[in-house]
Amino acid sequence: MGDFVANLKNVFASFDAVDALLIVLFALVFYYVFRILKNNNAIGVIAVFALLIVATGIVFISDSELHGDAYMVIPIVFAGLVLVIFNVEVKRDIMSLNSFNRLTEKQGHQPTATKDEVERYISDIIRALQNLSKDNIGALIILSNDNIPSQILESGVQLDAKISSQLIEGIFFPKAPLHDGAMVVNNYRIQAAGCFLPLTQNANIPKELGTRHRAGIGITETCNVIALIVSEETGIITIAQRGKISRYADYDLLKRTLNDYYWKDLSADGRKRL
Repeated sequence: MGDFVANLKNVFASFDAVDALLIVLFALVFYYVFRILKNNNAIGVIAVFALLIVATGIVFISDSELHGDAYMVIPIVFAGLVLVIFNVEVKRDIMSLNSFNRLTEKQGHQPTATKDEVERYISDIIRALQNLSKDNIGALIILSNDNIPSQILESGVQLDAKISSQLIEGIFFPKAPLHDGAMVVNNYRIQAAGCFLPLTQNANIPKELGTRHRAGIGITETCNVIALIVSEETGIITIAQRGKISRYADYDLLKRTLNDYYWKDLSADGRKRL
């Protein structure tokens, strides 16, 4: 025990600004890794990781012959494995840093939306999806929050239109010029339509899902958005989030999803801040 305390004192005695900077950098990396694990409900892995860091630190402090820099090798390797395994989440976070939509013009837009207005938007979107589903008309709607890359928006037609079920159904009508692309809903406006999206490279996607579904899943892998997809062949409504899909979405599931999208940012006075 005495040797352990002595070694610990030596560690702090040689502590300098470079060591402090390294600690901050490693702390940021580990925080990011923990956040990814927490978001994916891998709590057990977090506990193992934390115990590994503590145990490795005790071993290196207890033995003065072990080089202190080597202490970080094991945790860093572990962190690297986590980042590789959860590469979809990492890719989405990177895309969110510098690929935010720069085309959104706030001038002339109402800065907030009341609860009644939000409820109307939700009802119109659900009504349009159900009508399209009933008629087996394919559709792909992306729910964003100013976080769609500008190149995707530029691939379509800028609309900046108010949300309505009639407009949504009209855009996806089979003979309409924009029906093959994706519609981007940015909060309470239809921002663009006819947009081309990156396709998922996930080989585990069911083979019966076509290009529209692969595009909807692909955009949720790179951006923190929600994709609402209507199958042209079956009329089945699918919801994609974080690269995962929920098929056979009924009214209740659509309502919950849209409530999560709209209502989470409502302020105390009942108006949605944008």
